[in-house]
Amino acid sequence: MSNTGHIVCNGALCQCKNGFTPDKLKVLSAPNEYVNDPDGAEKLVASTMDIGIPLEKGTFGQCKLQPSSSGYLPCVPSITAWQDFYDKVTLSNNGQVLVERSKGICAIAGSPCVEFLMHGQQPSVSAAEANEVDETVQSQLNPLVDPKRIDNKDPFENIQLS
Repeated sequence: MSNTGHIVCNGALCQCKNGFTPDKLKVLSAPNEYVNDPDGAEKLVASTMDIGIPLEKGTFGQCKLQPSSSGYLPCVPSITAWQDFYDKVTLSNNGQVLVERSKGICAIAGSPCVEFLMHGQQPSVSAAEANEVDETVQSQLNPLVDPKRIDNKDPFENIQLS
C-alpha cells in the first residue's frame, strides 16, 4: 500500500467529490511530528489517525448525496479511513503518513471521495541559502527579487476560505 508524493500536513486543502467547497485539514492526531516547519509550530504531519471531521470549518458546503426539497443538505463529513497512504513510517500516534494522493473514505458516500487539492507544505528559501546566491545570476533570472531581502513569510497566511 506504500505510496509516494508530498507529505500532507496541517493546512492542506481538501475537497470532497460530493461537496461544493474545499476546506483545510486540521491535524489533531500527531502532536509531535512536523514537516516543512523550521519552528515546529504549524505544519503537523497528517496521518491515517486523522479521522472523523479533521477540518477547520467541518464541512464541504452542501452534499450532493443528500438532496432535499430546497437543494441539498449541509455536508457533515465523517472520514472513516484513509487509503493510498505511505505505510513505510509509523508515527507516534500509530498512524501512517498521508501523502497528496491519499483519499479519505466518507461514511456518507462509503467510498474514497475526499482528496487533497494542495498538500499544505510551502517551499521557502532559508536566509543561509539566500546569502549564498550569486547576485549577478539572480538578477538575470529574476530581476524583481532581491535575495538579501527574503523574509520567508507564508504567501497563503491571510487567505480565508468562505
